[in-house]
Amino acid sequence: MVKETRSLFGKGFTLVEIMIVVAILATLATLAISGVLRARHNANEMAAIASCRTIVTAAQSFYANSYPHVYPNDLSDLVLPVSSPPYIDNVLASGTKQGYNFTYTFVDTESFTLTADPAVLGKTGTRYFFADETSVIKANSTGQAGPGDPIVE
Repeated sequence: MVKETRSLFGKGFTLVEIMIVVAILATLATLAISGVLRARHNANEMAAIASCRTIVTAAQSFYANSYPHVYPNDLSDLVLPVSSPPYIDNVLASGTKQGYNFTYTFVDTESFTLTADPAVLGKTGTRYFFADETSVIKANSTGQAGPGDPIVE
């Protein structure tokens, strides 16, 4: 009968095998994190478009419910205590929501402009948005959006 001799360490993994497993896990983690960040970025842009629609609709409702007809002077006119019930929430009225900064500008009693810019370009968003009393939202990916930019669909 042959007697087996075991080394001090017995069975186990070699250093090379452990390094390969660590490299695979690091690669998978990198892919997963970049996918999550991209999804967050896209969600911020979609939320900015939805917020632009909300503000434009609120301004249109304010205009329809006021006599003589006039658009609000700023976003604070669309929340309590000025408007009861409020047209928008306090967070949106502050001008910043989900990684975008919203700037509402009263032009005259018959018009206004709204811009939405990423708070941190490339991280919270890459597109800039523009809307006015026509309720059409436009986007630009190179800089401040304006009335001549393509329509968001």
